[in-house]
Amino acid sequence: MIELLKKFPLLGRLARLPFLSRAYHYSLSFLGALRYGFPSRRLIVIGVTGTKGKTTTAHLLTQLLQSSGRPAGLATTVLFRIGDREWVNATKQTMPGRFALQGLLRRMVREGCRYAVVETSSEGILQFRHRFIDYRAAIFTNLSPEHIERHGSFENYREAKVRLFARTARHRDGIGIYNLDDANADKFLAPPLRRKFGFGRDAAQAKKVHEFFGIEDVRLAPDRTEFSLGGERYRMPLVGGFNVYNAAAALVAALALGVSVPEARSALASAKPAPGRLELVRAGQPFTVIVDYAHEPASLAALYEAAKIFGPRRVIGILGSQGGGRDVWKRAAMGEIAARYCDELILTGEDPYDEDPERIMDDIEKGTRDGKANVRRLADRGEAIRTALSLAEEGDAVVLSGKGGEVSMCVKGGTIPWSDREVAEDFFKTRKAS
Repeated sequence: MIELLKKFPLLGRLARLPFLSRAYHYSLSFLGALRYGFPSRRLIVIGVTGTKGKTTTAHLLTQLLQSSGRPAGLATTVLFRIGDREWVNATKQTMPGRFALQGLLRRMVREGCRYAVVETSSEGILQFRHRFIDYRAAIFTNLSPEHIERHGSFENYREAKVRLFARTARHRDGIGIYNLDDANADKFLAPPLRRKFGFGRDAAQAKKVHEFFGIEDVRLAPDRTEFSLGGERYRMPLVGGFNVYNAAAALVAALALGVSVPEARSALASAKPAPGRLELVRAGQPFTVIVDYAHEPASLAALYEAAKIFGPRRVIGILGSQGGGRDVWKRAAMGEIAARYCDELILTGEDPYDEDPERIMDDIEKGTRDGKANVRRLADRGEAIRTALSLAEEGDAVVLSGKGGEVSMCVKGGTIPWSDREVAEDFFKTRKAS
């Protein structure tokens, strides 16, 4: 399609007309579903949307379903999973193209899945990738500004995500799961789903839903997290206060779908974190190394807050921001947050696309000027990570933010293989061998 538009510029201009663009994407969604026989009709599909926590929530929910004997498939930004098999999502799209997503759902049906957990993005919704998927349940994690350039405003961004709930309300037994502590929850509660379940710390919000699960008595530790939800006690190996909300969303959804409390408790106690989500690199080093996908201000602040659990002497941060005109507004904001939390901060490349990495770092650095961090710049991300690890001493925490579990980086001219975790692991292997 891209090559066709290059050959015929008029087609490209026509494709940018709003009506034709919508018709094009809608038609692709229909054709994808038709090609694979509308597979979602034979699945219980759960959509997960929000700004932060979608991948972890979806990952946890799939484990809760699987562990309770409910075969489930998973589609997230990071990976795809059917049963016990998983593979990397190399598309760099939360929701892959309509034919790919419908094909994946068809494969889930063919391989015996009863459930499908689908991370559902605002971009995917704008392109009608959620259409012709029969969502049975929708989960709202939280909302903060992101993709503003793409949507035009925060209100438009929010409205795109609300459409998932409007779509789910078409199901005669549609289920909504809501983080009622989020200021935007009322917007997501508006579509008339048959059953609504809420969770949060503020019990005053309980009247807004059919059933409320209060979060209480949270206890954080470097190797585990404990909390009460709806009067039941849970424990998990995931760390960080924000993961309490992700786990609560997954638990409430699982319970609403028929998983028992004992089944959910047992599964959560042995749950594995999603790749690149507050993931620890352990190579025998005397300091903490964290790999995380945090790529917008709210998630970055939450990541640094979570790092406090490890009681670091110093925090050494790696920070970049996407290029290609994506969310330019957030660059200085992220720089301000990082410089406030970090003692040493290295600005670097992170999917610069065709934009000059130096310009991106200029934008980020504008926000660092009032912070405490000693700021340096290394456009080469590998060099930046190795420098950060070289600076680290016993008791420090090195926070590699932005890429998480991704396995490629978008640079001028295309993509290159990339993994923050592998760069860190290779550093430690080389140091041990020398």
